[in-house]
Amino acid sequence: MNRRSFIKNTIATGLIADSSILLASTTQDSFVVDAMGEIRDAYSESLIKEMIDSGLNAITVTLCDPKSYELDAFDMAMTGIAEYDRIIVKHPKYYFKATVSKDIEKAYENKKIAIYYLFQNSTQFGRDLNNVDKFYDLGVRSSQITYNWQNWAGAGCYEKNGSGLTRFGHELVEKMNEIGMLIDLSHAGMRTMADTIAASKQPVIVSHTCCQELYDHRRNTTNINMRATAEKGGLIGITQMRPFMTRQIDNAVHYYYQHIEHAVNVCGADHVCIGSDRDHRRLILTQEYLDELKKEEGENFDPTMWPLYFEELNGPKRMETIWNGLIKRGMSSSVLEKIMGTNLIRLYASIYD
Repeated sequence: MNRRSFIKNTIATGLIADSSILLASTTQDSFVVDAMGEIRDAYSESLIKEMIDSGLNAITVTLCDPKSYELDAFDMAMTGIAEYDRIIVKHPKYYFKATVSKDIEKAYENKKIAIYYLFQNSTQFGRDLNNVDKFYDLGVRSSQITYNWQNWAGAGCYEKNGSGLTRFGHELVEKMNEIGMLIDLSHAGMRTMADTIAASKQPVIVSHTCCQELYDHRRNTTNINMRATAEKGGLIGITQMRPFMTRQIDNAVHYYYQHIEHAVNVCGADHVCIGSDRDHRRLILTQEYLDELKKEEGENFDPTMWPLYFEELNGPKRMETIWNGLIKRGMSSSVLEKIMGTNLIRLYASIYD
């Protein structure tokens, strides 16, 4: 049995209690999974190859603009699925659509990227729980309960006086648990997040957030909710959105490492992962790029916050940079194995398989 098969079997059977048995020393030796990031139609083959060469095996992508409601949200969701299906068909040498945890092993073995589908809101379901089945059948494997604002299920993090998890929200959580769709609580208000963690019978994920204890930002998560997520068996994904951590632009990547380290201290190494929420291109803040961002972000566009990225993590090699940066700060390769991929494999196996 080779090392990959050994890791795969021990994860699946729950035999990994202490990942110190995993002796990876680089991203090439470990599973590398991004809990929420970007794949764009504009990516060249050379860029995709660099992403794969950096060790990336799998990524969960957002299907459509989450700032939509009612019938528009449903229609945009269907269009988003079709668009990503097309991107995958366009690059069969590098991508494939993922629906089960074993697809990560498949991606590693075939030097491809497994792409999982996510909605960053629940508005595409409307108030019809049959739509959960419909989207699941089309390959969607996770959905956020809210985006930034109030919806039928609960309150987003931009609401000052929003609800917690609503009556419909409880029904939605039960349905997602039943069908095997992972609940994502990124962008949720803290009360809605706490209510959902308590209501869910399955582990949940906050796929792209940072630590409110270190930096007071409305998109960041409290220690209380981070611990509750971990106690339920879920994961906290640390995002690479610089404004969630600091206003400093240059020589600031250490703030990102601090948020990963804090999450490990609060949740334990078994309950932290990477959720970049970032582009893989090497970005330059040209007017053309800013115009692209303004069109995409709409009401969220704030030019005083740009660049959103840390320059050290700007490009397709960022997972290697993170690995090496955390090793230099004293984190063990066994803990990095968990954060970089095996924690997500375990979570996906518990929900999807």
